[in-house]
Amino acid sequence: MDTPNTAPLAGIKILDLSRLLPGPLGAQYLADLGADVIKIEDTQAGDYAPPALRAVCNRNKRGLRLDLKHPDGQAALAALVRDADVLIESFRPGVTARLKADYDTLSRHNPRLVYCSITGYGQDGPQRDAAGHDLNYSAYAGVADQMGCGPDQPALSNLPVADILGGSLTAVMGILAALVDAQRTGRGRYVDIAIADGLLAGAVVPLATLNAHGDTRPSGGDTLSGALACYGQYRTQDGRYLAVAALEPKFWNTLCRRLDRPDLIALHRDDSAAQQAHVKGELQSLFGSRPLAHWVELLEDADCCVSPVLTLSDSLVHPHFNARGMVHHARHEVYGPGAHIGSPVKMSGFQFAIHRQAPLPGEHTDQILREAGYDDAGIASLTERGIAR
Repeated sequence: MDTPNTAPLAGIKILDLSRLLPGPLGAQYLADLGADVIKIEDTQAGDYAPPALRAVCNRNKRGLRLDLKHPDGQAALAALVRDADVLIESFRPGVTARLKADYDTLSRHNPRLVYCSITGYGQDGPQRDAAGHDLNYSAYAGVADQMGCGPDQPALSNLPVADILGGSLTAVMGILAALVDAQRTGRGRYVDIAIADGLLAGAVVPLATLNAHGDTRPSGGDTLSGALACYGQYRTQDGRYLAVAALEPKFWNTLCRRLDRPDLIALHRDDSAAQQAHVKGELQSLFGSRPLAHWVELLEDADCCVSPVLTLSDSLVHPHFNARGMVHHARHEVYGPGAHIGSPVKMSGFQFAIHRQAPLPGEHTDQILREAGYDDAGIASLTERGIAR
């Protein structure tokens, strides 16, 4: 029988030196699963993510501030590493070596340390030192080219797919694999995560088109980007949208019959662009004649892969996500009230909970240094000199 509420990563200690989104969110995923994650920030700017973003990417962590440019700050980090399992950092290549916080240095203090570097383009290659953001990584990986409704309408996403898919999730995959190996062999590994690599690895659908046809389709021209009338979004009378994803014949047939348009059944995935344009026009005219609520009610019990396009606010109050325990509300003492999205990983014997709000910079400095072996005098010395805060 499963022990109730036993966190799968309980007992794993992670030092999180990363900033902004990819590293902190990946570390939060691990914290949500029970790891003791210590967010380590410098004594100046620290993690300069906006407060609202910081609040939802750093829960279930403790906070420490260290000046890693000072030898005593470097010594404090080395002391923390001795009983840590994982370290995550997101500096540009070469920075950690200058701070004596690189893998070669720290693994001498703890040979079983799993050390993960998250950068835009990795530790080698001609782009290694280039600055970038989500859109840049997506552009280099051939993914931005595939987003949008057509070649003249490239799309931007408020869900940064490169940072999260290429960065956060790829890092978690690498960390967990190396962690299993370290516990088996006693030897850690250096994990080099390039956000652009991670996103490129996910581009399997356009890759399939490339392999089959010698090139990708332009945005808006492939199966999932708008070539087919059966897969797209249609504006309703009240300015909302309906998502139609009836790719399989059984779903398309059900939809057409429910809409009383059996004449469209034979045109499901017709290869003619003109025919698909005709079907799109028919569906748009139909869906545009009534408000979203009408279509939701009409199609509610129809097994046809049609859904309302919800706003995030809608999603957070939707009965399904609440039944799944995905929506949590909390009030941070500084950042104020806000919604949190729970862990998407469900497993037997474990129940996700928010045990700590995102730590304020240095909120747990004394506690963490004491655990690392510093006495009161040693902690006072570091804090009085501004090396720890």
